[in-house]
Amino acid sequence: MQSSKNQNSPILMESSGTNWHNIPGQEALAKTGSRISGLIENEAKERIIRYGANELVGKKQTPLIVVFLRQFRSPMIYVLLAAGIISLLSQFFTGQEHFIDAIVIFGVIVLNAVIGTLQEGRAEKAMEALLEMAAPKAKVRRNGNIETIPARQIVPGDIVLFEAGDKVPVDVRLLESANLKVNESALTGESVPVEKQLAPVPEDAIIAERTNMLFMSTIITSGRAVGVAVLTGMATEIGKIATGLAEVKQEETPLQRNIKKLSRYLVFVFLGVSVLLVVIGLRQGLGLFDLFMLAISAAVASIPEGLPAVVTVVLAIGMRSMARRNAIVRKLVAVETLGSATVICSDKTGTLTLNQMTVRRIYAGGRFIELTGEGYEPKGEFRQDGEKIDPAEDDQIMLLLRAGALCNDASLTRNIEKYGIFGDPTEGALVVAAAKADLNKADLEKAYPRQDELPFASEKQYMVTLHYMATLHSEAGHKTAFIKGSVEKILSYSKSILKNGRVVGITESDYAAVSETAMNMGKDALRVIALAYRDFPEKSDKLTEAEIQDNLTFIGLAGMSDPPRQEAKEAVALCKQAGIKVKMITGDNRITAESVARQVGLPPGRAVTGADLQKMSDEELANEIKDISVFARIEPLHKMRIVNALKANGEIVAMTGDGVNDAPALKAADIGVAMGVAGTDVSKEASDMVLADDNFASVVSAVDEGRAIFNRLRNVLFYTLNTNLGELVTLVLALVFIGQSPLLAVQILWINLVTDTAGDIPLGMEPKFGDELKQPPRHPGVGLIYPGLFVRTMVMAALIGLGTFLIFRWAEARMSIEEARTLAFCTIVACEWFMAFSARSDEHTVFRLGVFRNRALVLSIGLAVVLQIAVVYVPFMQAAFGTVPLTLTEWGVVVLAAGGLFAIEELRKVISPKLYSFGKYKPLKSN
Repeated sequence: MQSSKNQNSPILMESSGTNWHNIPGQEALAKTGSRISGLIENEAKERIIRYGANELVGKKQTPLIVVFLRQFRSPMIYVLLAAGIISLLSQFFTGQEHFIDAIVIFGVIVLNAVIGTLQEGRAEKAMEALLEMAAPKAKVRRNGNIETIPARQIVPGDIVLFEAGDKVPVDVRLLESANLKVNESALTGESVPVEKQLAPVPEDAIIAERTNMLFMSTIITSGRAVGVAVLTGMATEIGKIATGLAEVKQEETPLQRNIKKLSRYLVFVFLGVSVLLVVIGLRQGLGLFDLFMLAISAAVASIPEGLPAVVTVVLAIGMRSMARRNAIVRKLVAVETLGSATVICSDKTGTLTLNQMTVRRIYAGGRFIELTGEGYEPKGEFRQDGEKIDPAEDDQIMLLLRAGALCNDASLTRNIEKYGIFGDPTEGALVVAAAKADLNKADLEKAYPRQDELPFASEKQYMVTLHYMATLHSEAGHKTAFIKGSVEKILSYSKSILKNGRVVGITESDYAAVSETAMNMGKDALRVIALAYRDFPEKSDKLTEAEIQDNLTFIGLAGMSDPPRQEAKEAVALCKQAGIKVKMITGDNRITAESVARQVGLPPGRAVTGADLQKMSDEELANEIKDISVFARIEPLHKMRIVNALKANGEIVAMTGDGVNDAPALKAADIGVAMGVAGTDVSKEASDMVLADDNFASVVSAVDEGRAIFNRLRNVLFYTLNTNLGELVTLVLALVFIGQSPLLAVQILWINLVTDTAGDIPLGMEPKFGDELKQPPRHPGVGLIYPGLFVRTMVMAALIGLGTFLIFRWAEARMSIEEARTLAFCTIVACEWFMAFSARSDEHTVFRLGVFRNRALVLSIGLAVVLQIAVVYVPFMQAAFGTVPLTLTEWGVVVLAAGGLFAIEELRKVISPKLYSFGKYKPLKSN
């Protein structure tokens, strides 16, 4: 970190406000107080003191013990602690079994805290991964010599040298370059290497357009360069991202907010019922011992001891389901959050598209030829006017394809799983197009060996290769130069053109036709490459620039694009059906972005650029963002503003990303989704979920799964609260009308921890019904418990409690208190067996869902029946749980009562399936 005296440095103050890309290189050199021969040692030492080391500084990490203790700050945990302490103290009155109850409750609390600590610790790794991205070594000029020094020792004014493969250690203003291309995907998100040049660019140029600058952590893919270090450490563009990442505050997820709210309600229920029971008990004349036992029963009954653990298990099961659909969840709570997403902000390249440049259209001899097929697999058809043609029968098409494959440094690769490209994606597209016509690049190079080349340079905008080759109009043994590059350059060098297999002089109308065609192809978001050739009857093995800047024969145009994924189109349609808004965010230009948006079916909306965004205030952006579908030419920290604007409108935001530039936005979004194939370690560490296939369709599949998981959690909650509230209703009624507790505390704990678990964990494994994406997204204000679910829970709990009380009252007048309690105990347990099947859906009957479709539930309830029989009939368990054997007639009463309640609820679903759906997706007050 920089010291206070660093902040007062005149050079530092000047450099921090300088638009280095907007001034000539020599002026930049002068502003840093340096020279082309580099700094001398004393200057470097003085500057490292002044500016600090060239390194990224992370925020101080929270000690692990503090993170662990922080997990106990929850009302639910407070209630569980109270129940555990009460159970522990009760051993002095009732014996050993309550000590065991306390151990179980405390075990649940500790397990929950350990899981929370592990999850929270992962979030800190995003900054660690970012800190590791700096280049360890760099070549600089010091004292007039070239030296290799640790990257952290570079200071502003150092002259830095680069060659292919180097990682850029600081932000640099270029002074010299030759054929320089840089992979800036870690910073901008775009995978195509950027061509660099030396001239100043406009002051308002975005990072992707600052072609005279090199940025920390980007990679030199080809060429060489010399530049002056202008910004180091946290002042670099990567440093700004690091600052943004450190400043992002981790907000609670909707599920965390819902659990916290539920915990507060349960605290009030616990306190209210305890007070009510004490008042009633005093009026009934119960002694302190009996009141104390009632308080224990109420505490155990009102607290779903297993709920935190069950929620964790249900989410973990969801993680496994998502992993099978290529969505690897890193944080448990993210499983549910995806299901509540109302907006998905998606990258274009590689997520909505294949990230595989593909030739889509050829223009030659006044004709358009469409190429089918996607990606790098060399399979596809050539079509003219919709009809399939054989390219081998058309010499001009074959010449164009041959030229594209030979004037090319890329190659087609193949492993067991798929095809790929080694080299530049644009060149790779030409190689694949030739392969679709059975022109293998390796075979072509053997037949027509390359004699010389003029490599591509940004200032020339073309590449040339020289071959021994017979073209359409040269004899065997003659040499031919193939040239590919920008349409403007190639046309200006052409004196003739191929038409219908004949070379004719190029006319003004030909120039106009080709230029208009190229412009129209560009409007269709195609990247257009022009191809030409020149024959040399007698030629040395060396090319000169002058030879190919004149007298070329124009062959045609190749238009290529990164095709949209077919499954992305289907996924966008599903999002529309599900009420989820999709917004595209890309570093590409507006025309390309809008074209891809149309192809994948994004809803109509405005397209804005990073420059447009820069002019908007945060308030203006928040007001206008609902009408914007496409964001083009976006800079790294723009994504943060987009996320914050959406969240300001109450949206639940899922953000995809793969570069370092995406890390702050991924961390700030409600759910950050990183790319597993193309993503950087920084983006993965900052994310909540990683896509194994970098596919937008996998995001939508995860949303589908997330919604199903939230439905499962609601079903689990309904089932669990049913039990607990039913027990409370039974306790209150029995105390008011009989003056005795119908259930022992240990029996209630058995119901809560054994019978409940037998139902709630399998309910968390309930298969999807299939209509999850046909429902509207859940409003952020709607939690796990909505009004309809609350009413349904109250009604069913009241029926269970009333039914159990009536059976207890009937039995208590005719048999011993132990037998009456056993009957009440078994009645509630049997109600839960039946209710587990009814809880699978609030709208669909168990027969429509399929009685045996959830096999885990059938097996689990079967096991629960066996355990309950053991509790009633096995002697040592009878002693532990205060039970006595029941007769067959008494079991008939139990099953009849429980089955009757089940029949009532299932009949309700047939008559009025939407009866309890009010408030399910949006607050009742919401319009």
